[in-house]
Amino acid sequence: MYVGGNMEKEETKFEDKLNELEKMVSELERGDVDLDDAIEKYTTAMKLAKECSLKLKTAEENVNKILTENGSEEDFTAE
Repeated sequence: MYVGGNMEKEETKFEDKLNELEKMVSELERGDVDLDDAIEKYTTAMKLAKECSLKLKTAEENVNKILTENGSEEDFTAE
């Protein structure tokens, strides 16, 4: 029963995705997973790896920008 509030699924945190990815890789490395389960875990792991990579790239781009005194953004360059 819906009582109210935000119905959108909250985005999984980066750390949670990374932990899930590490767990899946460990399970696959042990080799005690049947083929169908291994294929599913591999597919999910690749999706998580792509999401984590994109999140890191976006964060890096944001970190490499600075706000100037007038409030506009510029690419950061070390002098």
